[in-house]
Amino acid sequence: MIPRPGEVSLAHNGVLFLDELPEFPRNVLEVMRQPLEDGNVCIARAAMSLTFPARFMLAAAMNPCPCGYYNDRSRECHCTPMIIQRYMSKISGPLMDRIDIHIDVPAVNYKEMRSKVDPESSGKILEREMRARDIQLKRLSSAPREKLYCNAQMGPRHIRAYCQLSADCERLLERAMAQQGLTARAHDRILKVARTIADLENGAEIAPKHIAEAIQYRTLDRTFWA
Repeated sequence: MIPRPGEVSLAHNGVLFLDELPEFPRNVLEVMRQPLEDGNVCIARAAMSLTFPARFMLAAAMNPCPCGYYNDRSRECHCTPMIIQRYMSKISGPLMDRIDIHIDVPAVNYKEMRSKVDPESSGKILEREMRARDIQLKRLSSAPREKLYCNAQMGPRHIRAYCQLSADCERLLERAMAQQGLTARAHDRILKVARTIADLENGAEIAPKHIAEAIQYRTLDRTFWA
C-alpha cells in the first residue's frame, strides 16, 4: 500500500485544529513532534522512503481538568489533584515544548457578555498583523535561500541574529528560566514570540515588556512541568 498524506500534510501552509487535545491517543500526538520541529513527515518502508511537507500552524484546545471547572471563578471543581495530573499527563512535556503559546482562557461572565464596550474590529487586527508580517518578511529576506516568511520559522542562528537582548531583557529571561525550569526549546520560543510582539508594536528592539509577555504565554510550563 502506497502511503498517502495525512492530516498534518493536508494542513501544510494552513492551520490544523485539534479540539479536546488529551482525548487523542498519546501515540497519535507523539508522532506530531517531528513535523512540528522539522516541517515535514518522513515515512520509511522496506521498499521506499517518502517525505511529505507538513509546515502547519497547530491550534489545540483542552479543558483544565476532566470536569472542566478547575480554576473556574463560578463553579467548583470536583477533581482531585491526582486526577488533574493524570489528565494533563496525557500530553507529554516534549510535545508542549514544541507549542509556542499556551494560555488559560477563563469562562466569559454575564457582565462581559452584556458589555456595551465595542471590541477592536477584525479589520484593525488584520491591519496590525499584516504590518507585522511585512516587517518580518523584510527582516528575513537577508536569508533568501532558506525561504523564511515569519518569526516562527527562525532557527537558532536567526534567533541569535534577530532577537538580540538588552541587559534588562537578559536578566528577566534568565530569572524565568531558572525559576520555572524552562527548557532550551522554551527559551527559543519565548524569544520568537517576544520578537513577534515587538513587531506588532512596530518596535525595532525587543524590550523587557515583550519578554515578560512572552513568558506569560507559557502557562502550562509554570503549572505542570515547572
